[in-house]
Amino acid sequence: MNARIELVYFQGCPHVDAARAALSEALGSVGMPLEWTEWDRDAGATPAALRAYGSPTVLVNGRDVVPTESDGNCCRVYPGPAGVQAAPPLDSICAALAAIDPNAEEDQC
Repeated sequence: MNARIELVYFQGCPHVDAARAALSEALGSVGMPLEWTEWDRDAGATPAALRAYGSPTVLVNGRDVVPTESDGNCCRVYPGPAGVQAAPPLDSICAALAAIDPNAEEDQC
């Protein structure tokens, strides 16, 4: 299975570590390698299209795991079971990963 997994953030984002942890947990639970590309929104090498995302954003094959209107100049918050949370929910990342692997089961996460 070929998957392009990316984490978009800005330096100093207080929530990027929580996003990394959720991404790592999701990948591990579905048996995928713990590998992804990280893009600092403000770095010159970051593609312009990725600069439109707030921090942190997880993309699977170019799609936001929690689609929203993008505003690259902000911290993102995500809906969670107890209100808002600072990183993409584990179940959203798992659902995006399951969508690219027909053999994956969402409830493995």
